[in-house]
Amino acid sequence: MTDQPLLSLKGIRKTFPGCVANDAVDLDVAAGEIHALLGENGAGKSTLVKIIYGVLRPDDGEIRWQGATARIHNPAQARQLGIGMVFQHFSLFEAMTVLENIALALPREDTSVLRKRLRDTADAYGLDLNPERHVYDLSMGERQRIEIVRCLLQDPKLLILDEPTSVLTPQEVDALFATLRSLAAEGRSILYISHKLEEVRTLCDKATILRAGRRVDDCIPASETARSLAEKMIGRRLEPIAHQAIAKNDSVTGISVSGLEVQSDQPHGVDLKDINLEVHGGEILGIAGIAGNGQVEIMGALSGETGAPRAGQIRILDTDVTHLGPVERRLLGAVFVPEERIGHAAVADLTLVDNSYLTAAGRMKFSSHGLINWSSVSEFAQTVVRDFDVRTTGVDALASSLSGGNLQKFIVGREILQEPQVLVVSQPTWGVDAGAAAAIHEQIQKLAKAGAAVLMISQDLDEIFLLSQRIAVISQGTLSAATPVGDATPEDIGLLMGARHTQEPENPRVPA
Repeated sequence: MTDQPLLSLKGIRKTFPGCVANDAVDLDVAAGEIHALLGENGAGKSTLVKIIYGVLRPDDGEIRWQGATARIHNPAQARQLGIGMVFQHFSLFEAMTVLENIALALPREDTSVLRKRLRDTADAYGLDLNPERHVYDLSMGERQRIEIVRCLLQDPKLLILDEPTSVLTPQEVDALFATLRSLAAEGRSILYISHKLEEVRTLCDKATILRAGRRVDDCIPASETARSLAEKMIGRRLEPIAHQAIAKNDSVTGISVSGLEVQSDQPHGVDLKDINLEVHGGEILGIAGIAGNGQVEIMGALSGETGAPRAGQIRILDTDVTHLGPVERRLLGAVFVPEERIGHAAVADLTLVDNSYLTAAGRMKFSSHGLINWSSVSEFAQTVVRDFDVRTTGVDALASSLSGGNLQKFIVGREILQEPQVLVVSQPTWGVDAGAAAAIHEQIQKLAKAGAAVLMISQDLDEIFLLSQRIAVISQGTLSAATPVGDATPEDIGLLMGARHTQEPENPRVPA
């Protein structure tokens, strides 16, 4: 590493209407350094890296690149300087091959030359890729490799990674970290955004912590604990959430699924084959798996949004709901939190009050004789905001105005405060900071302790092991038998994520 920083930000300020996103932020990233950028949801991390990558322009402050003042007006100019970025949500065309997707970023390069460069770069960094495979046929880990190789082919000096391990198995995380260490050893720098603090401690040389748009600390992650890092981020003591032995009530069957067969309605979705599971009252069943292996389909089948399955039976609270829709299932006592916050769990251009009404109208009895009691809806929304510490200007704010983590807290709170007997939740803390994640975890545990049956679908193995009493793995549209959490290790579960499963039904009741 050299004494002069590769990238230096001085006094960066960026405001939006009613919000100061970055307030006089300083940041230095040295050559050959893996540097973490940490903070709560809404702390200003995304705004700052978008400024570095030229997506946004600062209102004030200075960017220095290799010691010289730089004005980065767009991503193309950032790439010319030597700055590459891999966003959390990949920008790939699924119907195209690996090579075709990479060629879009390097349009003037001969295809045969690019194919060789792709193979050489992938091999050099241990990123196994077949240039001729179509993206829709790849795992999330393989898709991430495309994004990284696409950046590396442009020879970046600084690589920005936003939540890079949120869709990876433990084995893929190990492979990614080996690649990043190789890049740093060559003198390239990594700016690494993650809410997974143990990973930050393992990987990163230094961390800069933002809170409410301001830089509040710099530290050496290896010298901290995950808890101390989280407390620096949120500015207060964080009460740890421990795995709890919740008393299961075998007499109450919240969800029972037998022989479920579902044909996906997604263009490149995964069909479900012979899914069998059972969740009792007072129990949290965790379903682990890599994204794109049937999680969306199983949520659609359980919520009733995708209609009746091709075969099999779904029972909620001992009622056959196989042919019932979402409203009827909710009225029975079930609530659902899908993984897609905007567009599925919430409508971006509606207020928090309006979004409260959308899923709680029936259970909370907000309507009578065709008239909506908006005062009651508003009170409910205010209770969600208060009890789940949702940072917002008020319940009349649009859903789109909230940070991802705060919107997630609102959505989870909206469902849990309906006091359901069954909760099906997918990716409950995806992209959520440590403080918000702890609050959501506590509320899920509290609901299960009150006797509700909880089915949690998550790609975060730490979360799965923390909350679940039993763990099953979904892979290629099949579901493994559930294993008591004490009998499984993260390595075991990671290996099951790539296997095709067959199992005997947990529930002997099969539709006639």
